[in-house]
Amino acid sequence: MAQAKQSNVKDTRARILLVDDHAVVRYGIAHLINRQTDMVVCGEEGDASRALSAISTLKPALVVADISLKDSSGVEVMLNINADYRGLVVRLVSVHDESRYAEIDFRSGALGYLMKEEALEKILTAIRRVLDGAIYVSDRLAAKMLQQQVRGQSDINESPVKGLSDRELEVFQLIGQWKKTRDIADELHLSIKTIEYYREQIKRKLNLKNAAELTQYATAWVQREIPT
Repeated sequence: MAQAKQSNVKDTRARILLVDDHAVVRYGIAHLINRQTDMVVCGEEGDASRALSAISTLKPALVVADISLKDSSGVEVMLNINADYRGLVVRLVSVHDESRYAEIDFRSGALGYLMKEEALEKILTAIRRVLDGAIYVSDRLAAKMLQQQVRGQSDINESPVKGLSDRELEVFQLIGQWKKTRDIADELHLSIKTIEYYREQIKRKLNLKNAAELTQYATAWVQREIPT
């Protein structure tokens, strides 16, 4: 009887779905979360397509996703979640520079952004803040955003790359990784003509004359902005 009564107790812990293509990263974050009394990892996935299927089955309160996934990206996950699961909260964990990518992620629907180098130290604070309906960013990024708001303008020395759309930035990054047009199309699940269109748009926005200049510019940007 005691066991039956105990099984009827409702689990009130916040359910967290982890989406990262590195099993070691998922393990470390899951281990930390599962030690808490107010949250639990309900599932782990390594790619975007499986993550979207898991959401409908597991019904998490929060998705913690890496911005870089093998078959897509955390940004793409967010866009799909916003389209199909309105009200579900997403927070991104990334190795990428927050000053450049956090803004893109927030435009796509994320409510938090955390660099992987500080993930284990800050992740519990970030999760709780986002679950409470607040936005989480690092102290450094918060100060920068406040400074820009007070000034009423962005930094005049900002890279023109900031003017690229979310999808254009994804294509630009892959170009900088020496991916061919067909490979980019396959990775982003788009047609070759669509990728060629994005390439032209990027060249126009960055004032680049040809494909060689685009590749050179993108490669230099990736080497500077994205840790390896």
